[in-house]
Amino acid sequence: MRRVVVTGMGMINALGHDKESSFKAICAGECGIDKITIFDPSNYSVSIAAEVKDFDPSTVMPPKEVKKADRFIHFGLKAAQEAMEDAGFSDDIDMERFGISAASGIGGLPAIEKNSIILETRGPRRISPFFIPSSLVNMLGGFVSIEHGLKGPNLSAVTACAAGTHSISEAVKTIVCNGAERMLVVAAESAVTGVGVGGFAAMKALSTRNDDPKHASRPFDAGRDGFVMGEGGAALVLEEYESAKARGAHIYGEVIGFGESGDANHITTPSLDGPSRAMKAAYGMAGKPKVDYVNAHGTSTPINDKNETAAIKELFGGKEHCPPISSIKGQVGHCLGAAGGIEAVTCLMAMRDGIIPPTINFETPDEHCDLDIVPNEARRANLNVVMSNSFGFGGTNGVLIFKKV
Repeated sequence: MRRVVVTGMGMINALGHDKESSFKAICAGECGIDKITIFDPSNYSVSIAAEVKDFDPSTVMPPKEVKKADRFIHFGLKAAQEAMEDAGFSDDIDMERFGISAASGIGGLPAIEKNSIILETRGPRRISPFFIPSSLVNMLGGFVSIEHGLKGPNLSAVTACAAGTHSISEAVKTIVCNGAERMLVVAAESAVTGVGVGGFAAMKALSTRNDDPKHASRPFDAGRDGFVMGEGGAALVLEEYESAKARGAHIYGEVIGFGESGDANHITTPSLDGPSRAMKAAYGMAGKPKVDYVNAHGTSTPINDKNETAAIKELFGGKEHCPPISSIKGQVGHCLGAAGGIEAVTCLMAMRDGIIPPTINFETPDEHCDLDIVPNEARRANLNVVMSNSFGFGGTNGVLIFKKV
């Protein structure tokens, strides 16, 4: 089977506009969650989120073109530019063998909200002609592929909070099946809007610690009361190993396993069975290696964190055999469809630097979340194999395993 490696990465989130500053802040335990500024949340039951601050979209698109793409696309363009530059390609790359695999859980929610208001208040003739192409999820891949001239397969994953992870596994499949030599994966999300926050709040899915935003997201802590919305993007360049080696590319790691499953249980409440089967599938495909670290989905919701802990125990044969785990959602919030991409980049950088990011805001142990969750401070470790979990509404699950090359 063809081997697939990662040779370029980019990232933007509430803690930084590039992968290095973001990762440094994540490992330092900094928190990007604060009061919402994108809209006025004063009438909302939830008024906190992990926003990307001080980002100018004209740095990634000509100013006159900015209005043609929604905010999630701006984030994706930023991350993709960093990843492509990081990969260091020469001019003789065959672009017909270079594809893209994009991901977003919701897509252009700000544009949908804005134009729905325009429809009701000003009529259909005032709807922006850019509304549809700026909000479709697959236009993330469209914009990025046009900018970089990628003429290979153009794919998109729209699988809620597992989308970023699924976009990576789809890219791997494409390369393994010889549908492309290289794939650019880009996952992005920007759903911190009135209807986005209001919708998740109506489901009682969000933390209501409005007066203490820095401590609101607390994965695996006994006092957790819901997730905090985040936004951002990530990008990874995936290549067939021999091609990457031949051009002297820097290799961050190899994708040695992925697993996918469906709960077939409930539209929003996760099961134990579905995540467990996805983890077992990835672990089996990887050859059941010694896993040194698990980057957990770890949403800070009561059910997910309990179920994920149980699934990890089941995979490794009991608490005493489990590797350290952590969740970075306390730092950058839950970035929905971008989460899997951001967390994959984080895993690869953790493996590169030999450091496990902390699970911040862990104050009170939960008897149902009793693994080594690397609480509050980063930990130095020799990481050769790492796992990343992503689980989404609708019972859609994705798991990735990376190995140091």
